[in-house]
Amino acid sequence: MTTPGKDNTHFGFKSVPAEQKVAMVADVFHSVAAKYDIMNDVMSLGIHRLWKRFTLDCSGVRPGQQVLDLAGGTGDISALFSKRVGPTGKVVLADINESMLNVGRDKLRDLGLVNNIEFVQANAEALPFADNSFDIVSIGFGLRNVTDKDAALRSMFRVLKPGGRLLVLEFSKPEQAWLSKVYDLYSFKLLPVMGQLIANDKESYQYLAESIRMHPDQDTLKDMMQQAGFAQVSYHNLTGGIVALHRGYKF
Repeated sequence: MTTPGKDNTHFGFKSVPAEQKVAMVADVFHSVAAKYDIMNDVMSLGIHRLWKRFTLDCSGVRPGQQVLDLAGGTGDISALFSKRVGPTGKVVLADINESMLNVGRDKLRDLGLVNNIEFVQANAEALPFADNSFDIVSIGFGLRNVTDKDAALRSMFRVLKPGGRLLVLEFSKPEQAWLSKVYDLYSFKLLPVMGQLIANDKESYQYLAESIRMHPDQDTLKDMMQQAGFAQVSYHNLTGGIVALHRGYKF
């Protein structure tokens, strides 16, 4: 593991020039997009679907509301929100990666979810939306791949309406030492092998495992959200802290 210098950042355990990280992350997701849903089911034994439904249940979303699903990828969370906001609401599925966005668009169209979902290619650090545009912003398993997380959180705060809510669903730090050891073994020994067998891409899944370890832990992310302006920030650990759902409000 290397330590970033002044103009460097982390790409997994490597230190790379900050301006190069976006392209490097893009290459990873271009590579994994086609097999992303299959790998999610295999890697989590399907539990990721429960994490996403829990996020929806904690959102307080209502019919007619405007929702931004950041790093929306293949559309799982957008599909859930689409059904809740109904025909008078709108969901914007935004992702920086064109390949992921295309997979998500095709999947949701196949599901018949076309009337209240828009697709936008966007960088979370500089969202192309007006101030006070959305009732809810969610980002599921995407914040750890953002180069400047503080800038992204400020951008999310800006586009939320007063009274709006941010939900950050992300891998985090297991609560128990024994679970951390098991999780490390799984992440660094089994996950890259599964990536090779299923997606023919060991290196991308090695990066994804490393990116999880470099992501801020629960309390650090809570502090970052508060620094960005969010109030009443809290988090809920899922599956022993392997995943955490952070919530914050804009008042």
